[in-house]
Amino acid sequence: MSNQHGRMIIIPSGEYSIGSDSFYPEEAPVRSIQIKSFKIDETPVTNSEYSCFVSETGYVTVSEKPPDPVLYPNLPPDQQKPESAVFIPPPPTVDRNQPMSWWALIEGADWRHPQGPDSSISDKMDHPVVHLAYEDALAYAQWIGKRLPTADEWEVAARGGLVQQNYSWGAEMTPGGQWLANVWQGAFPWTNEQTDGWFWTSPVGSFPANGYGLVDMCGNVWEWTSTLFPVPKGEQERRIIKGGSFLCAENYCHRFRPAALMGQTTDTATCHMGFRCAADSA
Repeated sequence: MSNQHGRMIIIPSGEYSIGSDSFYPEEAPVRSIQIKSFKIDETPVTNSEYSCFVSETGYVTVSEKPPDPVLYPNLPPDQQKPESAVFIPPPPTVDRNQPMSWWALIEGADWRHPQGPDSSISDKMDHPVVHLAYEDALAYAQWIGKRLPTADEWEVAARGGLVQQNYSWGAEMTPGGQWLANVWQGAFPWTNEQTDGWFWTSPVGSFPANGYGLVDMCGNVWEWTSTLFPVPKGEQERRIIKGGSFLCAENYCHRFRPAALMGQTTDTATCHMGFRCAADSA
């Protein structure tokens, strides 16, 4: 382990405004919260950093193992194999109300093989690590002596000191016509015009930092937080994920904003989900 893993930025304690009344119902209402000073990684955890963790510990991620029979007792034997969810661009005829049409569970897709067994991270060591379930992110954080941020901490950090702006950088999505995050341009899920320069993940820090000096708080990859997402009794546990990803489009999943959130089942790993760590301030 070394201190090079994840340069951290201190977020000052104080009263902050979070939430939004303008987009999705789960973001409302706008509210004030008190936050104690904490530290958060400048960037999402990269493939290089996660590789060091796995090399030192021999850790095996959820997507590298067959599904847990306790969670999936009725899974047929032919589906009891290591796999993870990968985005597959659909044909133009696909109905956008059928999201499973552009996701495939691919055997051999994992953090080392983000698009499937024939893909590699050899030229993506500075990209965010993906295909990590909640426990995989937690294991890394604990190994390095950190933790995962709460959803409130994450949002405060993502806002970069701005008050009630839609984006980490202000009110407009593309000020002066400039893309400031790795997101989907065009009609999702059919056409990605890639005017921001990327189709899949981008190297961390490819876009400008926010007011706190944090990068990739919007787009690139969704990020796990430690906060539970409310679910009905008996349903599988979910945690809040924040930040949106390279698959978020203004015309479909407009969630590359600090206030946005989703609840993700904790055993889920996909090609657009990663994390960054936090820590208490000394």
